[in-house]
Amino acid sequence: MSESSLAELLRARGLRLTAQRQLILQAVLDLGHATPEQVHTAVREVAAGVNITTIYRTLELLERLGLVTHTHLSHGSPTYHAAGEDQHVHLVCRECGAIDEMDPELMRPLSDQLAGERGFRVDIGHVSFFGLCARCGNGEKA
Repeated sequence: MSESSLAELLRARGLRLTAQRQLILQAVLDLGHATPEQVHTAVREVAAGVNITTIYRTLELLERLGLVTHTHLSHGSPTYHAAGEDQHVHLVCRECGAIDEMDPELMRPLSDQLAGERGFRVDIGHVSFFGLCARCGNGEKA
């Protein structure tokens, strides 16, 4: 998102574009998938005075504006990524922490079955599978 588009979006909500907001959004975009702590580390490389509370508040604001979204990929902090990305299922390696993505259409048969049999609608953007990636799983018995 361009700086002017972000400024217009914020102005429409009665807010202003600050350097901190811009840095935090850019950090999420650059990192791909990032916890607030990872965003904080990235932002502090440019602006040492930004505290973790500002990171959390700004991420919440950016999510309300529809610019970022979050999912839970561990027992810790939520992980944020750009909202403009296509929905995807997350594959999380429990050994090395690598995060990969899977086409959500692979979940469609299960999602349709749950909707038909139980009336349950799956939020595919929040689906995560935990296991071992190919690198960590080599040589492991299933």
